[in-house]
Amino acid sequence: MSDILILILGLFAGSVSGIVGTGGSIILLPALAWAFSPQAAVPIMAIAATMSNISKVILWRKAINLRALGYYCLPGVPASVIGASLLWVMPVRLSSLCIGLFFLLLIPLRHLAHRRAFILNNSQLAMAGGVVGFLTGVVFSTGPLTIPLFAGYGLLKGALLATESAASLVIYLTKAATFGVIGALPWSVLLAGVLVGLTQVAGVYIGKRFVLRLSDTLFNRLVDSMMLIAGLSLLWETLPAH
Repeated sequence: MSDILILILGLFAGSVSGIVGTGGSIILLPALAWAFSPQAAVPIMAIAATMSNISKVILWRKAINLRALGYYCLPGVPASVIGASLLWVMPVRLSSLCIGLFFLLLIPLRHLAHRRAFILNNSQLAMAGGVVGFLTGVVFSTGPLTIPLFAGYGLLKGALLATESAASLVIYLTKAATFGVIGALPWSVLLAGVLVGLTQVAGVYIGKRFVLRLSDTLFNRLVDSMMLIAGLSLLWETLPAH
């Protein structure tokens, strides 16, 4: 029953991610932590997120801004390796606590970034890529932060979604490879990641049909709700007895 629920959530998460450009990991991570374990959920989600972002990159490939992608990923890749390595040696309860608190903190941070419009040049985008790359390694999902960063660089709509997806793909591939090197990707985890990833890929193609129809108000409510539920769910996992 839990496997069926996760596959359904994967389809829904892929649809949401295809519509708003982010959010799939936020939806799925608590469910995977419940079905497997918080420690196993992260590499599973790394595989699934890689597959999901591959599909988004294929869909939006013509709109990718290669300059922005390069400046972001050059420091972001090594930073994500450091973050992923740190996450894997953390106690399980501490990693759940960090991820849950970060999701809750993202809610006001995202709105603050939206209200205070900022412009990033090449070097500033590179520095931001290093910081967010490290955070992605540690807390896994930073999509609600990367969207404002690329928007601040001047990207809009298709170029924004395409470049954010390509950057996320590079970072998640790096993170998945790091997990493989440190022995965190046994066949059971790899298979689970592929299955969840396939449902997300299907959801991405469904979501593309609605990407231009979503109002700003509904977008904000949807992302905030996902982060609130995910954050509280992961914090619940840290309680000593429930």
